[in-house]
Amino acid sequence: MPDIIALLPDSVANQIAAGEVIQRPASVVKELVENAIDAGATQISVIIKDAGRTLIQVIDNGKGMSETDARMSFERHATSKIKRAEDLFDIHTMGFRGEALASIAAVAEVVLRTKRQEDELGTEINIAASEVLGQTPVSCATGTNFMVKNLFYNIPVRRKFLKTDNYEFKLIVFELQKVALAFPHIQFELRNGNTEVLKLYTSPFRQRIIQLFGKNINQSLVDVNCETSIIKITGYITKPDVAKKSQPDQFFFVNNRYMRHPILHKAIIKAYEKILLPELQPSYFICFTIDPANIDVNIHPVKTEIKFFDEQAVWQILHATVKESLGKFSIVPSIDFEIDRSVEIPVLSRATDVNLPQIDIDATFDPFKPEQKKSVSVRADFSSHSRSLPNNWQDLYSGFENEPKTELRIPNFEPVENKGADDVQVSKQQQFLQVKNKYILTPSKSGLLLIDQRRAHLRILFEQYLENIEKSANAVQKEIFPQVVELSPADHELIMEYSAAINQAGFDIQDFGQNSVVVNGFPAALEQANPQKLVDDLLAELHHAPSQSGTSVKETIALALSKASAIPYGRALGSEEMSDLIDKLFACKNHNYCPEGKTILTIINIEELENKLK
Repeated sequence: MPDIIALLPDSVANQIAAGEVIQRPASVVKELVENAIDAGATQISVIIKDAGRTLIQVIDNGKGMSETDARMSFERHATSKIKRAEDLFDIHTMGFRGEALASIAAVAEVVLRTKRQEDELGTEINIAASEVLGQTPVSCATGTNFMVKNLFYNIPVRRKFLKTDNYEFKLIVFELQKVALAFPHIQFELRNGNTEVLKLYTSPFRQRIIQLFGKNINQSLVDVNCETSIIKITGYITKPDVAKKSQPDQFFFVNNRYMRHPILHKAIIKAYEKILLPELQPSYFICFTIDPANIDVNIHPVKTEIKFFDEQAVWQILHATVKESLGKFSIVPSIDFEIDRSVEIPVLSRATDVNLPQIDIDATFDPFKPEQKKSVSVRADFSSHSRSLPNNWQDLYSGFENEPKTELRIPNFEPVENKGADDVQVSKQQQFLQVKNKYILTPSKSGLLLIDQRRAHLRILFEQYLENIEKSANAVQKEIFPQVVELSPADHELIMEYSAAINQAGFDIQDFGQNSVVVNGFPAALEQANPQKLVDDLLAELHHAPSQSGTSVKETIALALSKASAIPYGRALGSEEMSDLIDKLFACKNHNYCPEGKTILTIINIEELENKLK
């Protein structure tokens, strides 16, 4: 039998390796921008065309590369950052593996122009699918200019599975946000075609947050600051009143490197315990400074997952620091936080010596010796109570005959007419019972019908709004004073893409420039609506839209409007309101499930009731 194992060709191996590092256009932006930062750049420009499919261009004013270095940079595992394995635990740069440029060149056409300050001429290199097409001297500015064209042109399957332009561009913006937050002393520019999306100037960390996420966030930022011998924590959290149901802005940075860390995320969420509803989450921008020897950044190809040497200690310090900040700013009750900021927060680790408490015992003590007995006098004075007690049990009931009589009223549930609609039809005359201001209880042929009032109203409003959107029949309520709503660049792009469908639903939202929109009007059915909250609700639903077909966009907008105007839990309803709600529910096309797929109603049958009373 012949041998079947063979080495892969370099071209195939490079494409496989590229798949781990370069997954989409945003991956290219991340790698090139991080390289620019490592090169000491103070100004970085990113130019995008067709969401990165056609062109990704990154220009920096860093130190540039020599002719030899420019050519070597495209070789796999060619790097100036590390020279031995021990260097992996003393990483001070963004990149270090030497995989990025080789991976990009394997799946795209790349043009590199670079020059050092001391060189008269720079170097231009053209590469396509890992093949060097040419290398020539060129006149160019100091720094580096990367042009990545026709991404995945030689891997049609990968290109085919890229998502819509809006989605891919949103990920590009997110990658740039992460780097821009970590390096507020660097100027960044992002252009989408001919449109300037971001223009970030050198600023303090707080101002950089405001530049990226709008002026409205400034009032909600709460300072976080703690320094111990283990780790230094700085940054900001947001007040509970601006918490979001979805897509909160949450960022962790370790030594200026963005990371995801679910365990440390729970430390922050637990600090907000009992001051936030379970479905809401705060935004946070937390920076950790720690000795590189105490973390491992080499556990993931894109370096977004980081391991801490003493994760439990970091968790405790972060949790305590966030709790302190919430208390210091009177968000939760506090005792006294006027303390030395450099106080050492005690943490328990595996290496900590635990000493058992010492107890002094008198081995000669004998409780039965008279001289050691202590006289204890305990006297309970029941005299005041005994005077108020009756002499006999008959006196307990004296005077009851003179008190006014009260009648216990039980709702009179009349039998329900059977109209053959799954045994859930109800009669016009029957009464309803509201339980905990959340559920509606009413008899049916098979037993008791239990209805979730908010979910029922969501279904009713959803079908109404969807029908109005499809018929363009939503009335617009114009605002006397239009409100300007500031958004992040990604959210602004999202609103603008769906603006036609949103306005068809009864809104009047227009682009106001500088990543903001002006709300001139909203659906008349939404009484006393808050434009800022409406836009936030729309964005929360649009972020989770399964696709961007016309139908799903309309359903997404209808759901957002329904959530904004549905009956909340805790609201008491009258009999007529409950009757009207149920009538409209059973007139819906689907009365069993709300638009989010949750059950609206259930029947507690007679057998279940009888079993409960056995």
